[in-house]
Amino acid sequence: MRVSKYYKLARHQAELDFVDVPLDTDLRVFVEPGAIRALDTQWSNQCVALLQHFFSCVLEAVKGGDKGRAIDLLASLKERNEFHLGYSKGKSRGHAFGTGSAGSVWNSLLGSKAAKTGVLKDLEDTALLIDKVGPDMISDAVCNIIRGPLIEYTQDMCRYYGIPMQGGVASGPIWDMRSERWTADFVELPFPRGEKLVLVPKTLVRHAATYDVGEYHRYFLLPELQRQHLSSGSALVQVLKNKKRRVTKKSLVDLYGGDKNAVATLTQANPDILAKYKSTKDAQPSPPMSNQALAKIENAVNPNMADYLKKVLAVPPGKKDATAYERAVEKLLTALFYPSLTYPQRQKPLNQGRKVLDLMFNNTANEGFFAWLSKHYPAPYVFVECKNYTEDVKNPELDQLSGRFSPSRGKFGILVCRAVSNRGKIDAMCRDTAKDGRGYMVVLDDADLSVLVGLHTAIHVNDARTLLHGRFENLVL
Repeated sequence: MRVSKYYKLARHQAELDFVDVPLDTDLRVFVEPGAIRALDTQWSNQCVALLQHFFSCVLEAVKGGDKGRAIDLLASLKERNEFHLGYSKGKSRGHAFGTGSAGSVWNSLLGSKAAKTGVLKDLEDTALLIDKVGPDMISDAVCNIIRGPLIEYTQDMCRYYGIPMQGGVASGPIWDMRSERWTADFVELPFPRGEKLVLVPKTLVRHAATYDVGEYHRYFLLPELQRQHLSSGSALVQVLKNKKRRVTKKSLVDLYGGDKNAVATLTQANPDILAKYKSTKDAQPSPPMSNQALAKIENAVNPNMADYLKKVLAVPPGKKDATAYERAVEKLLTALFYPSLTYPQRQKPLNQGRKVLDLMFNNTANEGFFAWLSKHYPAPYVFVECKNYTEDVKNPELDQLSGRFSPSRGKFGILVCRAVSNRGKIDAMCRDTAKDGRGYMVVLDDADLSVLVGLHTAIHVNDARTLLHGRFENLVL
């Protein structure tokens, strides 16, 4: 029983911004700190700040020998079931640094020279350097630390998708950077089957951890040790028949060991190697899981963009079906533009409620058209207006969309309508708006949506040109 089925949302995973988790167990995906950093949005930056601040407080306690403080910090990351992510095969149970494990993890940190000397800096470093810490524990810890933003996200998604919430629900520990302690509150949350639920954005989860101790050991630490032993002419150097010299990785493992304790010891002696590994990972962040990959893990229906398009085309033009049209377009765009556009909000009030926007997405693209757009033009958000008109849209509709723009919100929007009988005229009106410095608008009709659906993967690829590129060039060239 997944969230979508329990609440009768009539949506598949591709039409949802959050992970459609099962309510009776866990889904085997993990929240990655690197994925949060890669988003680079106001919401994700808040999460990054919480993660960095919390772990710096833990390390400060380690360096200061304040064992009680550190245990209190880690023990507050008790095992929680409301996220439904991780390894559990039966009832969701979590694997965070909680009661029963906080002490052992603390003891590992307490005895870690990497923590005391500053080699250990980020939460995900523990997956490489601290024994018994794996991707499930990192994921659970991250979810707990960013619980505050996740609760806000859950509330937004519940309002967006029409999921009922219950008031007076205990929030669980929320990390407060100002007081440097855990706090708690009573909040609104969904409460299916008598248990609270906290939703997680699907753009944050990965099938496997980004930091892998085996990869780090074999492809970063051992090559550096080979270089050092060859340079020093140690006893591990072998001279082959062709006079070439080598040091085998097996001989290094035999000498130093190959477990996580050995990795930690070698890293303490070679901290630059860890920095190089992390830099490499940051430069090549793992991409978000596709809707197809999520559907496979969930054993759910594989998304078909053509089906979403058919539902849009099936809505009769006219004011009577304006809401149905907006909902159908929203489902299509959510699936079509993911992972470039995320965190949708409908009927978003702007300027203290004096204006209301049909749809607004966060621009979280790392490649493709929307990434290019954000690098060259103000586009942290992408605004969408839907017009189910029987006639062409005109200047008032374009002015309505451009009126949503601002330097802080961004100046790019999409107006979706049923048909454009005079493309030259509508393009000219959009160019006038761009030349006046009021923003950039692309008008898409049913035929344009069909083109985008036919080549939807190209939208997210840097070296592929799409209809969106062409329409934007018409505004500025």
